[in-house]
Amino acid sequence: MDYKKYWHTTSHIMAQAVKRLFPEVKLGTGPAIEKGFYYDFYKKEPFTPEDLIKIEDEMKKIIKENYKIERIEKNKQQAKEILKNEPFKIEILDEIKDEKVTFYQQGEFIDLCEGPHLYSTGEVKFFKLLSISSSYWRGDENRESMQRIYGISFETKDELENYLKYMEESKERDHRILGKKLDLFSINPDYGPGLIFWHPKGAIIRKIIEDFWKDVHLKNGYEIVYTPHIANISLWERSGHTSFYSDYLFPKMEIEEGKIYLLKPMNCPFHIQIYNSRLRSYRELPIRWAELGTVYRYEKPGVLHGLLRVRGFTQDDAHIFCTLEQLEQEICKIIDLVYFFLKSFGFEDYRVFLSTRPEKFVGTVESWEKATSSLVNALKSKNINYEIDPGEGVFYGPKIDIKIKDCIDREWQCSTIQIDFNIPEKFDLKYIDDNGNFKTPIMIHRAILGSLERFFGILIEHYKGNFPLWLAPEQVRILPIADRHNQFSIDLREKLKEHFRVEVDLRNEKINKKIKDAEEEKIPYMIIIGDREIRENKLSLRKHRKGMLGEFSFNEIVELFKNEIISKKI
Repeated sequence: MDYKKYWHTTSHIMAQAVKRLFPEVKLGTGPAIEKGFYYDFYKKEPFTPEDLIKIEDEMKKIIKENYKIERIEKNKQQAKEILKNEPFKIEILDEIKDEKVTFYQQGEFIDLCEGPHLYSTGEVKFFKLLSISSSYWRGDENRESMQRIYGISFETKDELENYLKYMEESKERDHRILGKKLDLFSINPDYGPGLIFWHPKGAIIRKIIEDFWKDVHLKNGYEIVYTPHIANISLWERSGHTSFYSDYLFPKMEIEEGKIYLLKPMNCPFHIQIYNSRLRSYRELPIRWAELGTVYRYEKPGVLHGLLRVRGFTQDDAHIFCTLEQLEQEICKIIDLVYFFLKSFGFEDYRVFLSTRPEKFVGTVESWEKATSSLVNALKSKNINYEIDPGEGVFYGPKIDIKIKDCIDREWQCSTIQIDFNIPEKFDLKYIDDNGNFKTPIMIHRAILGSLERFFGILIEHYKGNFPLWLAPEQVRILPIADRHNQFSIDLREKLKEHFRVEVDLRNEKINKKIKDAEEEKIPYMIIIGDREIRENKLSLRKHRKGMLGEFSFNEIVELFKNEIISKKI
């Protein structure tokens, strides 16, 4: 089944229903997307949930009427006459260079469209309209505000029901909802849309991730560096970012008269400055520098999305400077490091993509071919299956992208390995080889987690907020049954604090209420203290989502927790 065709047809059925019910609405675009479809409409009053029910009912009528879907060719003049009351379609039409354009018609509804479509509206069997959101026309915040209706359709009722269950599960995992509920982070749109405020519990998890990241890198031959947040614009002009990345740069800042600065969108030009601070020898190569570097990119308001699409974020960035002979081996080492990190965080299902030369690029075709061959050879030597993603390399070089699957089978782009023959030449990077000659090193850009913000959002959704013990901001909560058990519980907390992150609930609440609250806050372990526990010097242990585990000595609990943390068991 070609579901792209199926979903595209359903989007047209939806648009036909909307035009029947709301004739004044103006049509935008209605593509099939990765899962389902949407259509953008211009309507002065917002659609309501009640409107969606009416639209669904009208769609059912259109499907039952089983209109034949016809492809029609028209010249530009004829097309303008058909679309005379559809200004957004006219705008698209004016951008088409061909003299002839295609329409698809079903009953009274006709739409400018390249297709393809099913043969009739009756072929669509089961569908559901999912949500309404606002969007800007052509993604431009200076243009009209459109209303976007999302939907899904399938051939069978079971497929639709399974998908709706999947969507419900995805909603329950929404990191924006869980982040607020678990007090992990917040975003204040009044003082900085797309900028993250890390709360104490979220910050603890971030610290754990950062410490683990740094320790592993140091053990694997990397050195840690730190670089500024801004620089003179000439640095970004020389690197090519002002040309190739201009849409994502924050506005220029004139800090001193005639001196223009930019917030950094990337860390790499700064690492280059460190390299160029003195002359390097071949004996030093490969040089591996890693930085948790905060960068700033002006993402348009319409695409900002919690932690997953932000304007200020910290990349787990690293750059390797090496010789051509060292290149393939370094890529293999990076792949091993990527897999180690991802497995440590509970991800073991991947898809690997090789992204090739885009239309706009710097450097020579020859250097691009060399870089691409090195990536291919490394993947083959590691026996890794990969797919080609044509034209999706960055402007300075080809790359490997690794997409992970979470526990409900959603894909996330995290890790990337990018080869760069070009920027080292732009900045005149050199090293002295064993014959005393100057040579230009090859540069590898790589990120494993992608950004701490986005990766944290993925982790929240992957674990549904139920973080494994090693990541949990509060690992253990001690629950005294009555006030007379408080002092024992406080003393126990102090002993456990030497090893773990522990709190004690001293509220004047029933024990069932304390357990319920700890479960809702997703605390991995609870220790319940009552008369028997104090008398027998045994600790009653309860595990989140599992219930009571039994009674343990202090040393047994310490050993249990330590083993779970070391193994990073989920």
